[in-house]
Amino acid sequence: MKQDVKDLVLTIVHPLVTHPEAITLTVTESDEFMEYHLSVHPEDIGRVIGKQGRVAKAIRTIVYSVRVAGNKKVRLNIVDGN
Repeated sequence: MKQDVKDLVLTIVHPLVTHPEAITLTVTESDEFMEYHLSVHPEDIGRVIGKQGRVAKAIRTIVYSVRVAGNKKVRLNIVDGN
């Protein structure tokens, strides 16, 4: 299931950025959450977040709708590539 969510995030983000080679997505798991940490090239951070965070919100809406095994929730963090 982790791989499905990871593929989903990458499929959404890949066309948005100009430096797709700089995309990294790591996963950490806690008792409550499956946390996905998305890192993109510094020039692309604005494209992924969007005006007033609209693109990031849309990505999160899609990702959060995916059911993961157990009671865990999915959380997507967008971090600067620096």
